[in-house]
Amino acid sequence: MTNPSAARRAGRSLPISAGLWILCYFTARGVLELRDLGPGLRIAAALLPVAPFAWFLWTFIGHIRAADELERRIHLEALAVAFPVTMLLLMTLGLLQLATTLSMDDWSYRHVWAFLPAFYLGGLALARRRYQ
Repeated sequence: MTNPSAARRAGRSLPISAGLWILCYFTARGVLELRDLGPGLRIAAALLPVAPFAWFLWTFIGHIRAADELERRIHLEALAVAFPVTMLLLMTLGLLQLATTLSMDDWSYRHVWAFLPAFYLGGLALARRRYQ
């Protein structure tokens, strides 16, 4: 790490911000399952995880900025894998949607976004293995 104090701060904040974001996301999902809420409360619930995710993103970027060159390169390679794989997924789903009816219970944005962090983590695993 190039900046030890920034790395320590980011290291402490990262799991807290990630946990808060995940908690807010699942809270929002639970609230949005309630059908008798008015539109204002539904919109507020849908926006609930936005600020915690922004904080998570801020701390994650801070963590990467405080990292050494090798760690930065590993994260860059993870993104270089995740981005085109995401494009492949979205392109395929778009074409399949034209070809046939896809179940919105399985292939809506609500479900597909969860693949993106998995693609990044897969890319991260590949990059870490390469530099071992």
